[in-house]
Order: sequence, then structure tokens, then C-alpha cells
Amino acid sequence: MDIDTPAHGVPSPLLTSADLAGTELPNRIVMAPMTRLRADTSGVPQPIMAQYYAQRASAGLIVSEGISPSVRGQQYLTEPGLFSEEQVAGWTPVTAAVHAAGGRIFAQIMHAGRNGHPDNRIDGGQPEAPSAVPLTRPLHTLDGKIDPVMPRAMTTADIRAAIDDHAAAARAALRAGFDGVEIHSANSYLPHQFLADNTNLRDDAYGGSPTAHARFVVELTEAVADAVGADRVGLRIAPGNPENEITEADPAPVYRALLSAVDPLGLAYLHVTDNPDYPALDDLRPRWRGTLIGNTGEHEATTRESAERLIRDRRADLVSVGRPFISNPDLPERVAAGIAWAPIREKNFHYTSGPRGYIDYPAAREVVAG
Repeated sequence: MDIDTPAHGVPSPLLTSADLAGTELPNRIVMAPMTRLRADTSGVPQPIMAQYYAQRASAGLIVSEGISPSVRGQQYLTEPGLFSEEQVAGWTPVTAAVHAAGGRIFAQIMHAGRNGHPDNRIDGGQPEAPSAVPLTRPLHTLDGKIDPVMPRAMTTADIRAAIDDHAAAARAALRAGFDGVEIHSANSYLPHQFLADNTNLRDDAYGGSPTAHARFVVELTEAVADAVGADRVGLRIAPGNPENEITEADPAPVYRALLSAVDPLGLAYLHVTDNPDYPALDDLRPRWRGTLIGNTGEHEATTRESAERLIRDRRADLVSVGRPFISNPDLPERVAAGIAWAPIREKNFHYTSGPRGYIDYPAAREVVAG
């Protein structure tokens, strides 16, 4: 087993404790949300998911995979939900397993918006979006790839319903034992679609100016904070991320307007994915008074060195790590012991239904013992 010796024996800044809205985290390593699709076709979490998350409970904080707040928000049939009591019951042993292993876990609430498809919804319904602007690339279904459909432009009543669905899902998350929730306003999902140039062509109060583009996310965040308490709510953003054909020519004015409105709420954290074309961490960090989670993994592989640099340079208070947590369930222990991070093996099994590529990555101590 390879050992990475820390320079001059200096302890890693990733292993120092941190306060998150009154909860002490044992380290500054956050497990980033990653789609894994191990629920059943009703969006009910399966027992294997409890083992997966418990294996990774040494993270300072786990942010779950994206969870649909409603049938309207579904992206995949086997994506877990928080809109039925069966789903809440399915999540309860997952959160209990994480807590029994000493961890903390937030539920990421994720509405697909135009990324949805009738074949990926329990009700077979048409996806909704800020404007009737479709994707052009094929979408994945259980039966293979399929052409996207035209999303229905949301009415103000639809907007209110989506906000209410998020608040209801947040309350359900706490009933299921989650420690809090993260609003997924990044990576091309519905809130990001309101923030972006090409997916929001509205000329009403939710489109046009930077403040209007930010309005949906502001109202959504306020509603979720009212539902469960601001100290149990995180907000994730990824300014300038072009995933799923999103275009943001000049993100700064919109995201500055967004932070100006939500910073006073006293949220648990802001989760920011950096972008080489728009250095969001540098621009937005001075505009955020609370805890900031930094992520650079969308554009370059996260390493121990890059994660430590974010903390040492004070660009973030916590660092979220995604794909390395797949193959390194005990990532903080590996950092503490100076053990090299194991590479991901079978990438074809990231989104399948079984244990392969999911719970079969051993902890470092198991490799050494073997």
C-alpha cells in the first residue's frame, strides 16, 4: 500500500474540526452528492443504500445523492424520492446507519426541470421548466437512450407548487432522520435553469434582470428555511457550469444578486463549485458571511493536495469530494494515515442496481489486513 508522507510531518488541514451551524464536524471533508440510482422504480431507497452511506460516515458531512421532491421533479425512475411515506420509511434506516457509524448526513433535494422525461416519471408526465427550451442530447432511461421532449413552461402556479414541494420534501427529510437538506441549484437542475441565460427566457418577475433570474432560488430557499430552519439548509450553486447545455455568459451579476438576498438568512452553508471561466470561489467568498463548502471536482480531479490547498488558501471552510469517495469509503482515514487514494475501478457500474461498484470497495485497513 502506497503511503503519502505529509510534508515536514505537518497535519492535514482537512482533519481539523469545524462548526457547522452549531454542529461540530470532526473534519472538513464533505462527501459530495453523487447520483447512484439504487432506489426501486417507486423511488423508495433500498437496504443496500444504508450500507453504502454508513461505509462513508467518517466524512465530516455527507450530502446525499439528489432526491426528487415530487413526481414532477423526477429525472430517473430509480432515483430516490422524498414525496411518499414509503420513501420516508426507506430513508429512515439509511440515516440511522450513518448516525450509528458516527456520521452526519444532509439530503440533497433535486428537481430535474427540463432534464426530465415522461419515461422517467412514475406518472408519465411532461417535464416542466422556466421556459419551453428543450435539451438536444438523448436522455437515459431504463430501456436505453431516448430523445428529449419539449418541457412545459411553468406558470406562476407551477412555480409556487415547485417551491411548496421542496418545503414539503425538506420536512419529510427531517422525519426520515436527515440532519438537514441541501437545495440543488447547480449542474443544470431546475433552480439553475432559472438562473441561466438560455433556459430562462421569461419576461415576468422571474426573468430578464439578474435579480429576476435569481428570484425563484431566493423564494425557494426562503420557503425551505421557513419549513425546517435556516440552520438546517444548505444551498449548492455552480456558476458557469455548462452541464446539460446550460449557458451563462456572465454569471457574476446573477449570483451576486442571489447571495445578496440569501446571505442574511443564516443558512448552514453555501456549496460552490468553482469554474475556470468564472472563479466563483474568489468572487463570491467575500460576499458570504457563513460557512462555505468549496468544490473543484467538476473541472479537475480532486486530490488530497488540491483539497488541502482550498483550506490553506482560505477559499473555503470545507471541501466537498465526489468521485474519490466511491473508491475510498474511508477517505478521512486515508488522509490521516497518509495512504494514497485508491482509483475508481468499474465506472460502468456507477448507475446500476446492484452492489458492484457501490459497496464493494474495501476500506484501507481491510486491504492491509488482507
